[in-house]
Amino acid sequence: MAASMYIVVEGEDPGFDTFVNGRSLARHEDALERLALRLGVRPLIEFFSADENSMSLLIEEGAGNQELIRRLPPPQWYSPGDGLVTVQALLEALSDEPQLLGTEGAQVLSELREYAQVLGKTQNREMRWHLAVSWR
Repeated sequence: MAASMYIVVEGEDPGFDTFVNGRSLARHEDALERLALRLGVRPLIEFFSADENSMSLLIEEGAGNQELIRRLPPPQWYSPGDGLVTVQALLEALSDEPQLLGTEGAQVLSELREYAQVLGKTQNREMRWHLAVSWR
């Protein structure tokens, strides 16, 4: 089962494409978290939040317990500027040495660049966001 970390923008339709594959980011989340902490920025996973709909999907996919839905806090939304600080720091640190993440380093960089684009558009429209995870 492959995980994917993707951006959710608050509201029904943000007016732009928010899709980023996010599979490489999910596979390397531990290494990215350690790198973010070394860089003094908030790790990407700290922008994770889930609502009832996304948790229901995870449970249907076999990745959770139905009881969790009843105890789920309301979704948390974050400033895109805060996310951009993390993404830009990771991009800068990895741009010269993508091999720090092995053979998928170039793909991780590509997904981080796409995150930066989506978060930039989110910021320009004064919207909020969070990360979600999907298992397929």
